[in-house]
Amino acid sequence: MEVIRGVHFVLWRATAPSLLAMLALAVSGTAARAQFQNPTSSANPFWGSVTAQPLSDSTIQLSLDEAIRRGLENNLGLKEAENNERSIHGEKNLALQEFLPTITLTGGTGVYQHNLVAMGFGRGTLAEFAPMFPNGLPPGLSLITRNDLTQGHINLSQTLFSGPVISGYKAAGAAERVAYFARMSARGEVVQQVATTYLRALAAASEVDNTAALLAEDQVLLDQVRAAHEAGTAPHLDELRAQVQFQTQQQALIAAQNEQQKILILLRREIGLDPGQKIQLTDPTPYSDLAEQTPEEVRAIAYKNRQDYQNLINQVEELKAVHKAYRAERLPTLKFGGYWGVDTVNGAGTHGNFAAIGTLSVPLFREASLRGDEDASAAQLAGVRSELADLRAHIDQQVRDALFDVAAATQLVQVAHSNVALATRALADETDRVQAGVDDNLPLVTAQATLAAAQTSLVESLYRYNVAKLALARAAGVLETQYRDYLGR
Repeated sequence: MEVIRGVHFVLWRATAPSLLAMLALAVSGTAARAQFQNPTSSANPFWGSVTAQPLSDSTIQLSLDEAIRRGLENNLGLKEAENNERSIHGEKNLALQEFLPTITLTGGTGVYQHNLVAMGFGRGTLAEFAPMFPNGLPPGLSLITRNDLTQGHINLSQTLFSGPVISGYKAAGAAERVAYFARMSARGEVVQQVATTYLRALAAASEVDNTAALLAEDQVLLDQVRAAHEAGTAPHLDELRAQVQFQTQQQALIAAQNEQQKILILLRREIGLDPGQKIQLTDPTPYSDLAEQTPEEVRAIAYKNRQDYQNLINQVEELKAVHKAYRAERLPTLKFGGYWGVDTVNGAGTHGNFAAIGTLSVPLFREASLRGDEDASAAQLAGVRSELADLRAHIDQQVRDALFDVAAATQLVQVAHSNVALATRALADETDRVQAGVDDNLPLVTAQATLAAAQTSLVESLYRYNVAKLALARAAGVLETQYRDYLGR
């Protein structure tokens, strides 16, 4: 089945003297359970959800389509993937800002007081400037001056060329696509988890019904044997056997009901319902034959539709851009900045002022650091390329395994159907023999146990057959859109 391989994202921003890694995220998924356990969202976020509907006394009619719809809206694992995608989209906007001009407007007004002595203009120094004034220095000149200053400035800065910034933005775009495919993989995981749990709940309900039916038959048998024993036509041993069989079936019913309730709690948790909410599953257990497919056909579909495969392809593109960003650190960086503003002093009119500054930065004597960054990113890129090559083979393996599982499960269902029919017929024949007085009830108890085992095997075989078809759809990457076709609903 398809497994989320992970989201690898590194966003680069131009800094002096090197790039800065902004973000690294990893999302991992899990495969479907082979048997029901005691799951928690701390172990697997796809077993949890955001409770979207408060507890009510009404019973919710829940179809498989409705359960999947609720899961896609509320499942915790998918929520985390969506939040990761939004976070990475925000980081991409940060990278975009490196290309755009940054313009700020500042302004202010204030009263300033200056100590001329502290600024180096004592009375002796001012006396040297006295000849410059026709009447000399003003009498009573204070060495403490005061002025009102009002300013307004518009500041501009922009990177005109930077190799790391250009490559970093390309890496951010690839990382955003990685996050998108991770979210799509999470959607497939939700569909598989919810559908598997729904099918498990249907199987548990069938097991409860079968066990309850056998318990009712055991009750009838016990009543008949007890009456026969009281009438003196049957030994006490027959009554003991019937009593043991009845109580054994009671234990089986209690265990089946407990298992069913735990599975229903998990289903509620996966789709955003309160764990105590009453629900009724409205879909029957699906069963239909699946059209034969060759490994080559399914593999071609998988390479086109598998989200984890597309995820790794974009990780390669991301790391190629990151590698180029490190190599581009050797290139010069050209920036432009400046401002224009007006100043008013003591209300004596305004005077415009401006500055325009171009900055060219060339890295010198940083070869060891630059080579270290480049070698590390090259190793990272080679690692992801190896993972991509491995994933291609892994997809082929998963497709072949899933096809074998579907073929084997199909045969198991056919055998299980036959076993139930034979066990039912054997029980009917043995019931007739006991009622005719030909046999005691020991063969009858054995026949009931055989039928119970055959029915349990049929329920489990149907469940495994449907789960195998879901796994095949997941291996092909079409589970979310084609699960109805694969289940034959």
